[in-house]
Amino acid sequence: MIKLLFVIITISLISILGISLNKVSRDSGKAFKMLSDSTKSKEKIMEEKITRSEEEWKKILTPEQYRVLREKGTERAYSGEYWNHFEEGVYKCAGCGAELFSSDTKFDSHCGWPSYFTPLARDRVIYKEDRSYGMIRTEVLCAKCGGHLGHVFDDGPDPTGLRYCINSVSLIFEKRPKQK
Repeated sequence: MIKLLFVIITISLISILGISLNKVSRDSGKAFKMLSDSTKSKEKIMEEKITRSEEEWKKILTPEQYRVLREKGTERAYSGEYWNHFEEGVYKCAGCGAELFSSDTKFDSHCGWPSYFTPLARDRVIYKEDRSYGMIRTEVLCAKCGGHLGHVFDDGPDPTGLRYCINSVSLIFEKRPKQK
């Protein structure tokens, strides 16, 4: 029943955002398996966790970064720096510098936000159920600083079938040559 509800909500969101439905719900179980597997390595990252007061975060981050990373905001679709960015490199958390995503896993999902099919490693992000705005989604947070990055959906490409829909403002790009 939960899988069916997840699929219905995902399809509704995709319809609202105008995203192609050709890959939706190939296997919604993939998302949940990956999410449950990620909790196994959480203890390692928690040792390195960064904690700052809200005043410290406000000094470090721009107002828009603070709104998204600390207050769980969302930037407008097609407005962020990285939604159509395809240079070789690594995308880091704008809050703490943790390496989160590789350009090798980035793809154009036509949703207006940077999209990746997997993080660099499972322990780089934390997943949390998000019931805001009358929807049930899976929020993606930086495991090191707890910053809100975006959400993950089960309509992505192979090999994972996942789409990490991430706010550009929560990322910093570091250009790196492609490794052979």
